[in-house]
Amino acid sequence: MSERKPAKALASRREFLAGGAAVAAEPAAAAKGASKPAGAFRIDVQSHMYPRPVLDFMMTRDDLPRAYKKDGSFYTITGEWHRRVREGHMDVDTKLKAMDEAGIEMTALSINDPGPERFGADGPKVADLAHNFIGDIIKARPNRFFGLATLPLQDEASSRKELDRCVDKLGFRGILLYSNLAKQFPDEPQFRWLFKRAEEMDIPVLLHPAYPMTYDAVSGYYMVSGLGLMFDTTIALARIILAGILDEAPKLKLLCPHVGGTLPYLIGRIDHQTQVLGRGADHIKKPPSEYLRHIYLDTVSPIALGIQYGLDFVGEDQLLYASDHPWVDPKLIIKNVESLDLGDATKAKIYRDNARRLFKL
Repeated sequence: MSERKPAKALASRREFLAGGAAVAAEPAAAAKGASKPAGAFRIDVQSHMYPRPVLDFMMTRDDLPRAYKKDGSFYTITGEWHRRVREGHMDVDTKLKAMDEAGIEMTALSINDPGPERFGADGPKVADLAHNFIGDIIKARPNRFFGLATLPLQDEASSRKELDRCVDKLGFRGILLYSNLAKQFPDEPQFRWLFKRAEEMDIPVLLHPAYPMTYDAVSGYYMVSGLGLMFDTTIALARIILAGILDEAPKLKLLCPHVGGTLPYLIGRIDHQTQVLGRGADHIKKPPSEYLRHIYLDTVSPIALGIQYGLDFVGEDQLLYASDHPWVDPKLIIKNVESLDLGDATKAKIYRDNARRLFKL
């Protein structure tokens, strides 16, 4: 691993929050068409779309989750959460325009919460609609997009079949696994097969937040996105580690977005609890921090120091650029990465090389 220089001093509180220095200009091209714009070299490993066929199906439902239209926009309802569907969630040309403006060569596409696991017996249908939608985008623009499968994990047989279809026929490159599956964490016994199967297939698993288990605690002051989603990922990832899943599947490629939620900042406390006080260590062979250092993280953080901390924690070979578009402007994350005092070789790994290796692009 090459030596990293400390982050540049940030001149003001505003610069600190915004991420510091401006992004180096990247040439852009027209959004339409399959070819990449001149100068595009980044790979975005977390970006989302709401498939219109899924929204149309949700409009027909009386039970949650469902969808409705208001003032020309779609809204989804999951539990108590109403979310407006943004333009970039449905329109591939809007997605391509944002990619081109940010110098993004390829993007991993996945759906947004609610996932198929929340639809009960309709879960396999939702997965089929979503993956056909993404598969068509990939087929039309194979050098711009690759897919992550989101499975109806309440139905193991259907999930196994759908995962094989996504990888073998639609060319998907990984799995998006929600941090809770209709209020069940992914380390529960009925979901353990997925980790071993992903290891056997040699495909990455992106652990992504969903409608949080802590919704009631964070609904005040609209902290659901700011804290609830991050805590949900943190809890799910800690449970995966403490359950011994990374010993059962030691070659599993696990990617946690948003620079690992809050777990990298709290892992010292988890180490102390397990290694010094002997709490929760029954299923693991090493300190939790040793497992966490082998997990991949992405750069989705609105604060540059968060990215620097993730880089310091896991190293330059396990940090990947991502945008979380359309919730986040891809250029904001680039701005934060560029504000750090990183060498060209380190930035190449973060922006492109690590993703090519992990997803076999």
